[in-house]
Amino acid sequence: MKFTCTINIKKPKLEIAKHFEDPEALKQSQKDFLSMEHINGKKGEAGAKSKLIYKKFDLIETIIHNKLPDEFYAKYEHKSMTNTMRSKFTALNEKDTKMTTKIDYTEFKGLFIKLIAKLFPGLFKKQVDKWLVRFKAYCERQ
Repeated sequence: MKFTCTINIKKPKLEIAKHFEDPEALKQSQKDFLSMEHINGKKGEAGAKSKLIYKKFDLIETIIHNKLPDEFYAKYEHKSMTNTMRSKFTALNEKDTKMTTKIDYTEFKGLFIKLIAKLFPGLFKKQVDKWLVRFKAYCERQ
């Protein structure tokens, strides 16, 4: 399952990229996010792995490439699913940035999550849209 979400943020691209790398922005935009623990590899570079800790689950993030402030691409693994996320940042002018996030769910593990993905694929996109709206609000408050 693949989908794309886009949002315009009223802040310069360099500032948006800085917030994107900051775990505090994750706390503000993803409701149940608690913390991030670096596991291995050079932090912020291709191949680096981190554990993203949420209230009810953990994700393993593996950076595929980090070309911030322009783009960030990573794989996220959970016991029930695997996906990649590519976020691109495009300056619309000196003060506004377009953020485009492409999600590709590459694997669903287990009958329940497979049924949810098949019957309600819009739920996944709706959740990412909600995160982007919260991320935008956080960035614009800073």
